[in-house]
Amino acid sequence: MRMEDTGLEGITIDLSRLDEIMDDNGLVLAGQWDYERVTYDRKIETKGQIYYLRVQAYAVEGDIGGRHAVVKLITPLLGKHYYPHGVEYGEGEDFPSAVVSTSKNILSQVAEELKKVQS
Repeated sequence: MRMEDTGLEGITIDLSRLDEIMDDNGLVLAGQWDYERVTYDRKIETKGQIYYLRVQAYAVEGDIGGRHAVVKLITPLLGKHYYPHGVEYGEGEDFPSAVVSTSKNILSQVAEELKKVQS
């Protein structure tokens, strides 16, 4: 599910600062990056189901691997995990309102912090 109108789409920020903000909000980078893209995930569990909130960005300057990059955020995603196949982000997935609400709150906090840094 695409999480539209979060205020994150199109924000450009230094990667090291983005790492701090995402970490503060429980979004984990782990090993999900390459030289052009970076992906942060937050696991949300409820009623025996697992969901992932995913925020992605791509480099507009520099090299993510070299840790000296400016990145631009794209529309976040919410996905449902299916063992053992992985995460599905399709529009046909069923997402509980509590999970959607939690995701929106997290993204709102991230957007607020990002806007403070850019001011």
